Amino acid sequence: MDLALFQFDYDLTFAAFFMNADRTIYGRFGSRSDQKEADRDISIEGFREALDAALELHKHYPANKAALTGKQPKPVKFKTPEEYPSLAGKYKPRLDYEGKVARSCMHCHQVREAERVFYRADHKPIPDQVLLPYPMPDVVGLSLDARARARVAKVASGSAAAKAGFATGDEIVTLDGQPIFSIADVQWVLHQASAPARIPCTVKRGKQTRSLTLELPSDWRQANDISWRATTWDLRRMAAGGLVLKEAPDPKQGVGLRVDYVGQYNEHAVGKKAGFQKSDVFLSADGIGSRMTETHFLRYILQNKMPGTKVPISLLRSDQKLELQLPLQ
Repeated sequence: MDLALFQFDYDLTFAAFFMNADRTIYGRFGSRSDQKEADRDISIEGFREALDAALELHKHYPANKAALTGKQPKPVKFKTPEEYPSLAGKYKPRLDYEGKVARSCMHCHQVREAERVFYRADHKPIPDQVLLPYPMPDVVGLSLDARARARVAKVASGSAAAKAGFATGDEIVTLDGQPIFSIADVQWVLHQASAPARIPCTVKRGKQTRSLTLELPSDWRQANDISWRATTWDLRRMAAGGLVLKEAPDPKQGVGLRVDYVGQYNEHAVGKKAGFQKSDVFLSADGIGSRMTETHFLRYILQNKMPGTKVPISLLRSDQKLELQLPLQ
């Protein structure tokens, strides 16, 4: 796969590109925000709407090529997945159809894993764009109708979208100057956005076209939940010793993360070997006792602590308070 051309959310079940034969990308389709409900954010109706939009844009190409500049792929470190150090030499050009087919196939999510391992192996913090990729519009307060191109179904009160003036029923026409065909197109803009950021928007409200500005604070990306992603399993290996952490029901219990699962094998069993057990509740981590989600915990560790170190964890097991050390990889 040409990573210099095909850049998308590698945790998806289905993804599509709308392209010109000269490799100019018109738009993207395919979104996901849940582990079990893989099709919650996509639909045949939405795909059809995106196809119609791409065909309409194609009619006016190349006169409108300048408007597509922001949709084009960004520079990459490695042009193909096989060039990543952690994947190099592990896969052959052809699948083993007579043996282990699945194991002989490089999966999309391994690209994102390899990108993160590249930073980790170099003892560098994993940047937010790599750690918290392709935020859903909900992160800025926009819920979009999966059956339409980019129609606003709901605006969260007090959110960045609400402050920008978005309203239910708005059709997002452009975002950061880019024509929008789908939820995936919105995610592409958000994925590339800085922190803080000011993103110009054009929406159609009834028969009127309005210009809005979406202002994002410096910490906006931290609301992006990555717990559902397949690539988060490797982050748990690096930063949590193979533990899966869920929010405890009692908000008064410090950090408030409960161990929901303990990895049992190989590098995912580091937490188990360190003494952690299912249902343990984290009270503090590295001296921090404020409430966290699993995403916040992983982000803190992967941007502040390097492999080979240990993080002190105060936890509650039944009614007993314990102090353990969590080894990092």
